[in-house]
Amino acid sequence: MNETLERWSTRRAFILAVTGAAVGLGNIWRFPYITGENGGAAFLFLYMAFVLVLGLPVMMAEILIGRAGRRSPMQSLSHLASQAGASRHWRLLGLFGAVTVFCILSFYSVVSGWSIEFLVAAVNGDFVGRSAAEIGAGFDAFLADPARMTFNHTLFLVMTMLVVAAGVATGLEKLNNLLMPMLYLLLLVLAGYAATTEGFEPALAWLFLPDLSAVTPMVMLQAMGHAFFTLAVGACALMAYGAYMPDHQSLPRAAAAVAVLDVAVALLAGIAIFSVVFAQGMNPGEGPGLMFVTLPVAFAELPGGPLWLSLFFLLLLLATWTSSINLAEPMVATLQGWGLRRGTAAALVGLAVWGLGLLSVLSFSSLAETRVLFGMNPFELLSTIPPEIFLPLGGLLIAIFAAWVMPEQTSLRALDAGPNGFRAWRALVRWVSIPLTLVVLLAGLI
Repeated sequence: MNETLERWSTRRAFILAVTGAAVGLGNIWRFPYITGENGGAAFLFLYMAFVLVLGLPVMMAEILIGRAGRRSPMQSLSHLASQAGASRHWRLLGLFGAVTVFCILSFYSVVSGWSIEFLVAAVNGDFVGRSAAEIGAGFDAFLADPARMTFNHTLFLVMTMLVVAAGVATGLEKLNNLLMPMLYLLLLVLAGYAATTEGFEPALAWLFLPDLSAVTPMVMLQAMGHAFFTLAVGACALMAYGAYMPDHQSLPRAAAAVAVLDVAVALLAGIAIFSVVFAQGMNPGEGPGLMFVTLPVAFAELPGGPLWLSLFFLLLLLATWTSSINLAEPMVATLQGWGLRRGTAAALVGLAVWGLGLLSVLSFSSLAETRVLFGMNPFELLSTIPPEIFLPLGGLLIAIFAAWVMPEQTSLRALDAGPNGFRAWRALVRWVSIPLTLVVLLAGLI
């Protein structure tokens, strides 16, 4: 396959697209509850440090490979390995990335369908006057209804694949340019509302005044894992986006902008969520149920609660939509590399993801007691193994390829940071990011 002719039209479009890939459930659902479980500020500061020395350098490595290859992930890896005189089997890393995002998108679409259900319920005022037990029971009833779950899963995937089928300039770029500013506007509005609640000051203190006694090896491992997960590295999605990167754009500056915007989403979401939780005297360490049980109760008791809760679930839906679009792109790019048209590739990917997603749908009803592997049902397996093992493994191999295998001059040109900047980045990846990624992988395996 020759070099792709598609490009992001502006530097801003590239930054918004990569931010759209990074921002999603990890920032708005996973970050608040994992922060709540791990001591608040102690986790937050470790997470930001690991974004700097782990997530950001590996993200730059992944984008760099795509930019240097200017092809689909598999084709870029094959082309660059050939240039370096290395094994062409490196191209299988691109296929591994496609399999990883295939598994992730299948359960991601199902979970994103929950945000559709909760958005409709919030708009209708269904949470007003209901207790946590009643909302929890309603959520359980929804999960046990495969017809409603399948409808939402299907609707979300159709929304996703229609955008991907439209192409880079007319599909992905236009939607990212529209939705990402809207997402930040909603976050700022919600954070502004949080500032008017009684829980605002306790939330800020809990988030930004660390208790060093809360720092444990497990908290450090959680912070490392989340720093890796939140930037969407390890699945070759950013490699596909790097292939469309404008020629005259500083990769380090663009990547740093993405990291700042990604962390900002997590911080604003955390401020909005924990202010409401503290205002109602609730426990911030409620775990995964924080989003779908605790928050509806907390918002419902506040003035104008249904409106703010509706805006919050709209924010969640927008974030998961942009993220899922960007998860689907490397799979479509891989099929395009095999000669398929984009529309056909998008349809095939959508159908395959939809079919695998049905296993996650049924994991809450007829397959709930089915143990596929390691004592896990299909949903538990798909939502655990790919994010916790496949992503760090992919990220480790990507970092090794970029920092040890690629020809030095090719990497230097693609990074566009000058000789000193290149040497600093390569040393950081080789001696800090790669060992830390290995720790994340081993922790996932253990």
